[in-house]
Amino acid sequence: MTPPEIPLLFSCSGQKLTTCAGERLFGIVSPTAAPADVGVLVVVGGPQYRVGSHRQFTLLARALAAAGIPAFRFDHRGMGDSDGDMRSFDTIDDDIERAVDAFMKAVPSLRGVVIWGLCDAASAAMMYAHRDPRVRGLVLLNPWVRDTQSQAVTQIKHYYARRLVDGAFWRKLLRGEVQLLNSVTGLMRTSRSAIATTKPAAATNASFQDRMLAGWRAFAGPSLLVLSGNDLTAREFVEYAQARAPWQKALANPRIRREDFAEADHTFSTRAWRDRVAALTIDWIRSTVTTDKTSAQPAAAH
Repeated sequence: MTPPEIPLLFSCSGQKLTTCAGERLFGIVSPTAAPADVGVLVVVGGPQYRVGSHRQFTLLARALAAAGIPAFRFDHRGMGDSDGDMRSFDTIDDDIERAVDAFMKAVPSLRGVVIWGLCDAASAAMMYAHRDPRVRGLVLLNPWVRDTQSQAVTQIKHYYARRLVDGAFWRKLLRGEVQLLNSVTGLMRTSRSAIATTKPAAATNASFQDRMLAGWRAFAGPSLLVLSGNDLTAREFVEYAQARAPWQKALANPRIRREDFAEADHTFSTRAWRDRVAALTIDWIRSTVTTDKTSAQPAAAH
């Protein structure tokens, strides 16, 4: 039986952090009955807080704890019960660092963490992980790489193309329930965006996508990449990566394992999908993330 969850209020300020002095963050630790050397830090993407859509993060953390893996889900600044102004996902490095500090202090047996993130939280994790040696692995669900061109390509291939073979769409069209002119205008606008040439980011002002890639390539640990088949964000990630050789090379790295959920939507909204994600996360951590065998023995014996 797992111990009760622990509410945790921790400060964002620190010796190296001057951007968040006096601001406090809130999170929930899901502890385990026996000591563990690796835990999971759930980073929340916006606009959400630590419970998650369909209570996904709460249920995930409890499933992890029941399997012997401590979990910590927290609100970064500007979200949920944490102090501060709303922040974008590419500016929460300090929040993640202090969350790792707080998690490892609350669970003294921990020697490292796996960061688990959905959508732009996955993007934030990719930018952060390489700078913190305590991060032992990444679980990345439907990472966010949105730009105008890749969004347009994705919409044409996976939205408009699907509608053309959708019987319901044609029945609505014949009944006059579809504003054809607006649909055609939207398709033309999207097509122009898809073929537009995008300028590369300046060397001194790298795009967040470039920072994601650089961080991911610099991270020495393993990654589990989970992509939903029924999600434009996931489809856009695939389109974006396939169109860029450096991303293709990164995805070919043997340290990255990819799993596709063909029918799942963006937030894995059914119980079956949610449970499958939790089970996959647990199995991957046990089989892939390096653990200290001596520290794991008491947990196994218990």
